Amino acid sequence: MLALSRKKNEAIIINNNIEVTVLEVKGDQVKIGISAPKEVPIYRKEVYVQIQDANKASADTSGLAALENLLGK
Repeated sequence: MLALSRKKNEAIIINNNIEVTVLEVKGDQVKIGISAPKEVPIYRKEVYVQIQDANKASADTSGLAALENLLGK
């Protein structure tokens, strides 16, 4: 993991097309802004984990249903 220090209104660039800017710092909370192409999905980590878990559950369930259909159950 790369750890950087940034102040308010300072930014970092990722992959030439994503800019992350520190917008505000209040106590232990930091507000950031992200500029990226529309085709780049951006999620909070807890939401991303929920999406991945839901996708895994869906894949497991649909695979079982497809197998039951093939076996004629």
